Amino acid sequence: MGEGLLYQIGLTLIPGVGDVLGKKLVLLCGSAEAVFREPRQHLKKIPRVGDLLARAVGNKEILLRAEKEVVFVDRYHISAFFFQDTGYPQRLKHCFDSPILLFYKGTAALNIPRVIGIVGTRSATAYGKSVTREIVAGLVQQQVLVVSGLAYGIDSCAHRSALDYGLNTVGSLGHGLDTVYPWLHRSLAEKMVAQGGLITEFLSGTKPDRTNFPKRNRIIAGLCDAIVVVEAGRKGGALITADIANSYNRDVFAIPGRVNDPYSDGTNYLIRTNRASLIQNADDIEYLMGWKDTALPTLPVQRKFFIEMTPAEEQIVAKLQEKGKLGIDEICILTENPMSKVSASLLNLEFEGVIKCSPGKMYELI
Repeated sequence: MGEGLLYQIGLTLIPGVGDVLGKKLVLLCGSAEAVFREPRQHLKKIPRVGDLLARAVGNKEILLRAEKEVVFVDRYHISAFFFQDTGYPQRLKHCFDSPILLFYKGTAALNIPRVIGIVGTRSATAYGKSVTREIVAGLVQQQVLVVSGLAYGIDSCAHRSALDYGLNTVGSLGHGLDTVYPWLHRSLAEKMVAQGGLITEFLSGTKPDRTNFPKRNRIIAGLCDAIVVVEAGRKGGALITADIANSYNRDVFAIPGRVNDPYSDGTNYLIRTNRASLIQNADDIEYLMGWKDTALPTLPVQRKFFIEMTPAEEQIVAKLQEKGKLGIDEICILTENPMSKVSASLLNLEFEGVIKCSPGKMYELI
């Protein structure tokens, strides 16, 4: 990736130089490398940051750290997109505070015609997960790229649903690409790299600190044509993402919920205060986005499950796909497995978000 990347990374490491100022410096000097090669007496004349910038440019530790990151990027075949590169996400590029530099590990194109972000609470209910899956399934014909934050709850449900229905899905991270947070989603992340990707502005070694996640949320908002909030409390990342999306003039949609449900308080608030349009399904998104009569041609998608299943679990899923809803006794008979084995398999499938237990102890696929 050459010396250019070295100086681009170095620019992000200069204390006091954020995304907005960093871009101005590049435009002023001509390139990230030119910032470092600019005579100190010239740098000192830059209002408010001159002395600080001049001292930082002479700090050898900055480029030594940048050099380590270049090695990491090369070793793991990570794409690095500078804000002036053609591969940089074009929607995000037009956001005033977009990152100077992005690191991307994946296969999905980021500048496709239709990109939807789906976010929500980490404590998702069965209702929220069901709505999320229905929305993703309803957007298959639109060939959307599904973006979220790889968190528990609605985020991971959106990613898994996209994988199941054959759509690409990208996760925006609040840490470097050398780790996955939460760790339990490492298997999901691996599948996303093969059918989508992971994107971040943070260098390797960056921990998933609380202060990083609002930055992560602005990338979600900036990458997308619209943001869908499925379930959310009045505080949290989903509402932050919605607010940022509004500031970027993105469409924001929200799923309404019961007035006494704490996980619908945030979505109802967005709708009540005209911060989001009320939607109930994918049809509403297609209509409001002007996609209704312009679905892109696509091949039929066979539903897939991206989890490792035991033979017993595969039998159960096959029977539920065939029959719809089944009670545990029926499952035991149809699979010819003992109650103890079926119970353990059902518990694991429910934990993985593949099935749900409906009233009357009837099991069905989500």
